[in-house]
Amino acid sequence: MPTLEWIGKEKVINHHQDVPYRVLERQYSYDEQGQHAEDNGSENMIIHGDNLEALKSLLPRYEGKIKCIYIDPPYNTGNEGWVYNDNVNDPKIRKWLGEVVGKEGEDLSRHDKWLCMMYPRLKLLYKLLDDEGVIFISIDDIEYANLKLVCDEIFGSNCFASNVSWQRTYASRNDSKGISNAVEHVLVYSKQPNWNPNRLPRTAEMNAKYGNPDNDISEWRTDNAFAPGASTHQGMVYAIQNPFTGKMIYPGNARCWTFGQEQTIEIMRGWCEYELRVLDDANQRAMVCGVSVDKVKKDVPGIVLSKSLEESKEKATEVLNRGQWPRYYFTKGGKGGIAKKTYLNSVGGRAPTNFWSYSEAGHTDEAKKEMLSIFNGRATFDTPKPCRLLEFVLSVAGDENTLILDSFAGSGTTAHAVLNMNKADGGNRKFILIEMMDYADSITAERVKRVIKGYGEDKKAVPGTGGNFSYYELGEPLMIGDNLNEAVGADKIREYIWFTETKENFQNPNADKPYYLGSTAQTGYYFFL
Repeated sequence: MPTLEWIGKEKVINHHQDVPYRVLERQYSYDEQGQHAEDNGSENMIIHGDNLEALKSLLPRYEGKIKCIYIDPPYNTGNEGWVYNDNVNDPKIRKWLGEVVGKEGEDLSRHDKWLCMMYPRLKLLYKLLDDEGVIFISIDDIEYANLKLVCDEIFGSNCFASNVSWQRTYASRNDSKGISNAVEHVLVYSKQPNWNPNRLPRTAEMNAKYGNPDNDISEWRTDNAFAPGASTHQGMVYAIQNPFTGKMIYPGNARCWTFGQEQTIEIMRGWCEYELRVLDDANQRAMVCGVSVDKVKKDVPGIVLSKSLEESKEKATEVLNRGQWPRYYFTKGGKGGIAKKTYLNSVGGRAPTNFWSYSEAGHTDEAKKEMLSIFNGRATFDTPKPCRLLEFVLSVAGDENTLILDSFAGSGTTAHAVLNMNKADGGNRKFILIEMMDYADSITAERVKRVIKGYGEDKKAVPGTGGNFSYYELGEPLMIGDNLNEAVGADKIREYIWFTETKENFQNPNADKPYYLGSTAQTGYYFFL
């Protein structure tokens, strides 16, 4: 498989292994009663700190457990002066490059720097992803090709699910030079090959194709009665006699009937009486199968009328006029060919495509208006994603209990989407947000607070969603060299030991046994510090 090389890659390819585990220090909790120091036990987390270290700190508890990841990393446009600098010249990134890559990091192109920044973070995200999980990555044309190759290397090219085009704008810009960019990419990778997305609700336009002209038990639409594979399914290539005209009807060339012969004759008996009869029709069946007569399957009976054409037509006409025609029905008032009914209640939802329109997944103008409404007309963030984009992601890849991780949290759209969906359907979705910039509390967490409590004024007021979260800072490293760092406290060390050994949530089972961590899988764990 082709791999991407860049300056500095050798320094970062295994750097995720050297990143220290840091404890997560809860600063406060928030819920409908407001902000307070007491822990409310929320599983929703907003973490302020370098997302590389924060991701590493999540591993003991969440390795292989996160079903859905969404990230909106810097697009590396080179623009500066934003609240969130969309480039890799941020002082924190430059400091990290100097420490990890070394002095040569000063001479890297901005693409080299971006790749050095992304690679170890993607490695940790891969480790956190559940075996049935999926990651969605927003990106534009600048780094798309590089990101695709890096993800092929980390997740595996056989786990590439889609390159989605999200229609980010509802109107093209006439003042654009060259080709106006109406879409952005959303790269989708699964942890294992052959991931299947959820089906989406059907649209009114799709359902409009279904009707019920014969007063059947459910709405249906006309479908093809034939299936491919005549040459390999010659036993399903045979004649069916039309009771209105007496004509023998065969599948189209290279096609066979959709259902097996036993099922088909039972369907046809809904019109009148039929029987199986061997016909002298080898030539017709050979033509359909695309083989010579000597190679066509012998003695495949046709489904023919048991009684005279006159009697059969009379009974079939009664069914035609009365309604509730059989699954195979005759077109053109009985004088045409055979079609199949496909019932609306059997088709399920619609499969998602690799084009997400703004009508379903929102657009950038909508996202900006959301932020202005939340922050009372104050522009706090220039490049937010709309809630509907994240809601669409969760509809495609989640369920009512999904935990979603967003390690480039920005304005907090992911949490907003989770809270909206939980309110709408009573779900128990959870979120973990990580934001390295100093606005993690003043914008990211503040937005989530206002969504929980409600925002806006008068007629434009938006009721609160309810919900809760806890806000964390990165604390001391758990290890100093090869030794445990006692400065983090015994409780954090015990929790870390339990997580790394069992991958389960930690609850001190007995305060009278301080060295006993608990038991799982018929194994007891003790730790003495």
